[in-house]
Amino acid sequence: MKLRILLSAPLLALAALAQAAPITLKDDRGASITLPGVPQRIVSLLPSLTETVCELGDCAKLVGVDRFSNFPASLQKLPKLGGLEDTAVEALVALKPDVVLLGVSARIIDRLESLGLKVVALEPKSMGDVQRVLGKVGQVLGKPDDARRIWNRIDGHIAQSAATLPPAARGLSVYYEVDSAPYAAGTSSFMGEILARLGAKNIVPAELGPFPKLNPEFVVRADPQVIMVGQRSAPGLPQRPGWAAIRAVKNQRICVWVPAESDVLVRPGPRMGESAALMARCLREAAAGPVPLPTVPFTAPPGGMR
Repeated sequence: MKLRILLSAPLLALAALAQAAPITLKDDRGASITLPGVPQRIVSLLPSLTETVCELGDCAKLVGVDRFSNFPASLQKLPKLGGLEDTAVEALVALKPDVVLLGVSARIIDRLESLGLKVVALEPKSMGDVQRVLGKVGQVLGKPDDARRIWNRIDGHIAQSAATLPPAARGLSVYYEVDSAPYAAGTSSFMGEILARLGAKNIVPAELGPFPKLNPEFVVRADPQVIMVGQRSAPGLPQRPGWAAIRAVKNQRICVWVPAESDVLVRPGPRMGESAALMARCLREAAAGPVPLPTVPFTAPPGGMR
């Protein structure tokens, strides 16, 4: 017993030093941030960043999140601080966070920094971004090795989903609608990159950007074999002008995601392996015949959807 205590004491001392050592990093604005040590109180205002913190084992350090962060379920007990346009700044400041994690497009960055808060702005859009952001959050939390292991696991799960697809499910042309405007998941988005890993052909070329707003006629002309769309945007899709002639509509190859699935699919974070599995399921079903519609009625998850 004494030997065990003697051996563990230096390890505990090293861990304490690691917790106290300053952490310096550059965020996606190019801003240099120095934290006095590993943060113990964290606010996250982007669901993918929230899930990344939890996947790295530090969910208990979160003291507040945005209204859209709803996974894991334990987050429901935390204060909800609004969204990109209506963040409750006073409530956030009152939580006394050591660091605030948010997206680059958040309008409150300057205000938070003027109030003396440490802000790390990160914006994952592609798979490469997700790997890099995972590493940045791992750096903030003092867990760079864990971040690398998680990325390797995500990458492995995507490869596994690709390996399960039969030849008939490969090479299908796909239109992935992220919003009924319509906005699409382009080839250069993380969704588009997962589709490419699965052997699908995205109708939206990379030069249009990751999430372009399309003219609906573009989709009609592209004539995709498969359409992927969230349950909220699916009603009325076959009735859009000219869309009844699209192969995916004629042949009933429309995969409709229920809200819980949409949450997984639209968040560039640690659940991308699950995203790949959902897309692979869609492609398998589409290759086999008409895709069944969800039997679960649309119900927005707690806090709404994003």
